[in-house]
Amino acid sequence: MNYLLIADIAKSLLLARWRQSLVAAIGVTFSITMFIALLGFMNGLNDLLDGLILNRTPHVRLFNEIKPSLEQPVNLSDEFKGGYNFIRSVKSSGSRPEIYNSAAIMQAISADPRVRGFAPKITSPVLYNAGTIDITGTVSGIDVVAESDLFFFKDYVTAGEPLDLKNVGNSIVLGKGVADKLLAEIGDVVQVTTSKGGRLPLKVVGFFQSGIQELDKVQSYASISTAQKLLGKPNNYITDIQVKLTDLQMAPAVAREYAQRFGADAEDIQTANSQFETGSFVRTLISYVVGITLLIVAGFGIYNILNMMIYEKMDTIAILKATGFSGGDVRKIFLGIALSIGLLGGLLGLVLGFSLSLLIDQIPFNTAALPTVKTYPVNYNPYFYVIGIVFALLTTYLAGYFPARKASKIDPVIIIRGK
Repeated sequence: MNYLLIADIAKSLLLARWRQSLVAAIGVTFSITMFIALLGFMNGLNDLLDGLILNRTPHVRLFNEIKPSLEQPVNLSDEFKGGYNFIRSVKSSGSRPEIYNSAAIMQAISADPRVRGFAPKITSPVLYNAGTIDITGTVSGIDVVAESDLFFFKDYVTAGEPLDLKNVGNSIVLGKGVADKLLAEIGDVVQVTTSKGGRLPLKVVGFFQSGIQELDKVQSYASISTAQKLLGKPNNYITDIQVKLTDLQMAPAVAREYAQRFGADAEDIQTANSQFETGSFVRTLISYVVGITLLIVAGFGIYNILNMMIYEKMDTIAILKATGFSGGDVRKIFLGIALSIGLLGGLLGLVLGFSLSLLIDQIPFNTAALPTVKTYPVNYNPYFYVIGIVFALLTTYLAGYFPARKASKIDPVIIIRGK
């Protein structure tokens, strides 16, 4: 059968009821437009919300957790072996919070091809002294360059220059909440006291705002050398090693390997932030469900239009079959009509969806909690557009299949006899 002839007949039938065909195409266009815009916006929102935590979270964190020893002395005694030993009020072991042999561990990590980079860190609880009032907080000693490259530290510094932590001795970047409590400005000197009683005056060189208010009320940053001086510790004192991998999915396996290899505690990002992955999945799922529902609704519109077209074109179908067109040819004609509506509406929907996404991306979004965000977030992943056009064609194909099958089974003799 000549496919050009089938295509020409499908075109004629499509244009014969062009108003109804246009309505069906508009339905597909609207569905694809909203599908693309909704999916892009929701995924952009996911990236923003997850980035508040995940961008600041290492894929693998090495640390030395203070905890009771699993092997108590009584269990090692020959006299009590083979029995059940009940020990009350077990205390934490005398281990120190720093990572043992941290320099050698960092050297080994840097040689691992799975590692994209690492950043050492020192975490210490402190008191910010404001006159007679002491404000509880935390100071993190960081390598500013590594922290900016791997964990976007500089993106969250809203005032001042991040590198001043490295270049200015005894300096600190205060969390915005801490700065507001202390009424501190850049250039001021704040007194910081450790839990051991050590006190050090630090010059404020910047403000940090993560977007998580409770964190910004307590968290501040200093250089590693300043943190070591604050705590009165030697140059090899490190409490955390933060590792970024080339592949996030390797984090659980690498964490287990590092814990066994280096004799330190290790936590992977999936374990530390499982709640954020769940939230992202639910929001993305809602976006897909809404978009697919819109496509299904558009598919019913195409189904109804093709059904009406078949009833109105009974004579045409009978003549086609009487002149040698088979049932398969008739089915191809009506499937061609459905797919033409889906393709036209889908392509136009992709263009309008992209345009709507650009419009959303330009709408101002100003909030004190997220100073680095200026407009509503949108994700332009090409994968969304591929999904959109595939679903448009699939939905319109299914919508046209059943009317096309019905048309292919029409007996021309019955139709002509009825006339």
